Amino acid sequence: MAEPATNKRLVTRLLILVVAMFAFGFALVPIYDVMCAAFGINGKTAGQYEGEQVSDLSRQVRVQFLSTNAVDMVWEFHSKADELLVNPGAVNEMVFVAHNPTNRPMTAQAIPSISPAEAAMYFHKTECFCFTQQILQPGERIEMPVRFIVDRDMPKQVKHLTLAYTLFDITARHPPVATN
Repeated sequence: MAEPATNKRLVTRLLILVVAMFAFGFALVPIYDVMCAAFGINGKTAGQYEGEQVSDLSRQVRVQFLSTNAVDMVWEFHSKADELLVNPGAVNEMVFVAHNPTNRPMTAQAIPSISPAEAAMYFHKTECFCFTQQILQPGERIEMPVRFIVDRDMPKQVKHLTLAYTLFDITARHPPVATN
């Protein structure tokens, strides 16, 4: 006779657990942003920049470029130079090179990160290969530009930025079409 009450309590607890898990899933993004800001890791860029700035020729910022492959990614991936000295407000460009050494078409997505995190909001990409997925045929090599502006309003104590990309193989989720 106590079974219906026990079952009802169990179902209620399980429903509460499901709602809590769903709410936690939504809370993960803001929690992640707070943790990144608190520890100064994985700074997100300010995104595309629409506007005009005058170059600040009185100072220079060193922008370092790093490129890594995720665990299962086999492409060759690197920037043409390790770093650039840039003037805040000026439009700059760096070219990244990707090569698919396999015998099958593959799809990749690059995820950017800026450090230090405090400078990320002052880094504006006007063009970036990370905005789209890259599809390379077997043996294909591609040059991918990233155009960016370091904002003139960036704090003066920041003299060095690192733009890092991690390249992920997303072929299983977004299969490319082979071309002949």
